[in-house]
Amino acid sequence: LKFPVGEVWIDYDKEADVLYISFVRPQKATDSIMRDDGILMRYKGKKLVGMTILDFSKREFEQRI
Repeated sequence: LKFPVGEVWIDYDKEADVLYISFVRPQKATDSIMRDDGILMRYKGKKLVGMTILDFSKREFEQRI
């Protein structure tokens, strides 16, 4: 994946256990694609404007330096 360069906004809903990552404010998506791994990719046209990660606290992430 290529992520847009610049500012990133991150919001976490603890009750729903959902992490929202936005690359553009306001985050108005015109299309979205749900991946098999529970990550929703949000687009405005062909531009990736954000991601929504479901069940965030239950995921394991590999740290890369």
